[in-house]
Amino acid sequence: MQYRRARTKNGTYFFTLVTMNRHRILTQPEHATLLRNVFKRVMTRHPFTIEAFVLLPDHIHCIWSLPEADGDYSKRWRLIKSGFSRQCNVAHKHAANESRKTKKELAVWQRRFWEHAIRDDDDFKNHVEYIHYNPVKHGWANTPGQWEYSSFHRYVRNGIYKHDWCAGHAPALDDTIGKE
Repeated sequence: MQYRRARTKNGTYFFTLVTMNRHRILTQPEHATLLRNVFKRVMTRHPFTIEAFVLLPDHIHCIWSLPEADGDYSKRWRLIKSGFSRQCNVAHKHAANESRKTKKELAVWQRRFWEHAIRDDDDFKNHVEYIHYNPVKHGWANTPGQWEYSSFHRYVRNGIYKHDWCAGHAPALDDTIGKE
């Protein structure tokens, strides 16, 4: 079966990536640093803008904007996932235990990822809020500001959110986000 993805040059996309078997490894400090460094290397060779981002123990949500002449986010994700997997000490430990070591992949990530093309400003805003509220939704923090691995803090510095955004209440989120 051939898997097809919609690609738009200069597009903006929401992504979800999940670790294999939902292993909770991503927010271990050495892994978070490794992932940040891999992102930087890939962004140097294949530019894109990270509009919003959250790193949770077993998954990532983010929004990227791609350059005007390039719509190939799959290449970027392949490089990020493989770069992280090759250097991650957990990858080698799990690879020996996982039966899914086909296609020379290390058992760190689920094979595919979820993408959604952002349609308009409201869609963008809804997905950004979903990303920033996600640590609270999953019980990892009481407020978005308490979660270290999030672009929420950049949004506060830029005056887009107040530091206490959604403290004590959930944002009104579209139930279809992540299920489109």
